[in-house]
Amino acid sequence: MIVNRLHLIGSGVIYLILFVFGFWLTRGGKPYSTGIFTVHKLVALAGLVMFFMMLYRTNQAAALSAAELTAAIVSAIFIIGLFVSGALISIPQPMPAIFNTIHHILPYLAVLTTGITLYLMLNLRT
Repeated sequence: MIVNRLHLIGSGVIYLILFVFGFWLTRGGKPYSTGIFTVHKLVALAGLVMFFMMLYRTNQAAALSAAELTAAIVSAIFIIGLFVSGALISIPQPMPAIFNTIHHILPYLAVLTTGITLYLMLNLRT
């Protein structure tokens, strides 16, 4: 089995760390603390790499179903949106408030769609 319960636990831990450090950054305001910001970015990157490696290995073992592929693409779009909006709100120049709003809404959507993707991959392959 390519997707297992450790993937679920690992994903949950990564999202928890990201939420904690994200709230910490928000409360601290600009300019963001370099250490906290760096941990937030590196954990996000690690989560993205883990997600895509899991998708790749699962697809190599057996092609992803249409539902799995759709959920994975939607998750990837939300995660990429998080990276882009996070980069935009982290620059010193003021940005339109919409980017901040997007960066506060997308984490919940990313958690939801990633959870759905993992659920589909875990339950359809066991």
